Amino acid sequence: MNEKTARALLSMEPAALFKQADEIRRQRKGDDVQVRALLEFSNYCKRRCAYCGLRCENRSLTRFRLSKEEIIDIGRQAHDAGYRTIVLQSGEDPFYTPEMIGKIVSEIAKTDITITLSCGEWNKDVYRYWHDCGAKRYLLKHETADPALYRSLHPDSTFSERVQCLYDLKETGYETGGGFMIGLPGQTVDTIAKDLALIASIPCDMAGIGPFLPHPQTPLRDAEAGSAEWTLRAVAAARVLLPDANLPATTSLGVLDPTQKDHVFACGANVIMQKVTPVRVRALYEIYPANHQKADIIEGRQAVEAQIRAFGRRPV
Repeated sequence: MNEKTARALLSMEPAALFKQADEIRRQRKGDDVQVRALLEFSNYCKRRCAYCGLRCENRSLTRFRLSKEEIIDIGRQAHDAGYRTIVLQSGEDPFYTPEMIGKIVSEIAKTDITITLSCGEWNKDVYRYWHDCGAKRYLLKHETADPALYRSLHPDSTFSERVQCLYDLKETGYETGGGFMIGLPGQTVDTIAKDLALIASIPCDMAGIGPFLPHPQTPLRDAEAGSAEWTLRAVAAARVLLPDANLPATTSLGVLDPTQKDHVFACGANVIMQKVTPVRVRALYEIYPANHQKADIIEGRQAVEAQIRAFGRRPV
């Protein structure tokens, strides 16, 4: 799958692209919307990514870490509330050793819930160890496939290292998740085409695509936010290129434009994330500014199911 194909999709009249993506979604995924729990267990991060509110140089952020016991307990509560997939996400926090995360995974996996990890860049041996412990999916967004732009945004890593991690995850046997932002300063349509070509070439089993939102405690605080329409175009193009992938409605799209948070499901999306992060720390996991729900695990599950039924789909 090359950039030329991706560029051609992005140049289509939006309504026609959305219709094509929605028909592929209907054929491959049906009318089910996968509801997945998201547990953010640490907002410490050693990285200095220019767009992220968790960056280590943000001295105004109150940091938190959940204990191993609390993470395991919340995983069990999520299972009891009806979730069958949970995403365990954190900043790149060296406090949690591979062995600690492996123990957390192995304990939560006893409930038969499917575990997705999103803990950043590690070597292949660590990824393999976590897979052996019971993690079956891994989410690692590349954010931009333009090496020069990547370098300007990520002073602590390289584009080649990030891409190698994605291939290592795929080779290890994970359902591999990638993704990127729309509207990063310096991004072009050709850049988005490169992003789509990359996730198709791996190929990714899931892809999170959302708009860039500037955070006031980052170097990009004064940059313009990404476009909702171009986010929808990219999601739709991803559905055409990856007909069997799981494509979530990203929280950032709902923050940018609440009127579009449901429309994305008519453009190819079939997954929604619901936070089960403890309410006391939920607002502290702030990659970008957002309003944070105060519903507990059961209330949150009920609310998202009602939202899905309201636009004519079936929550599962």
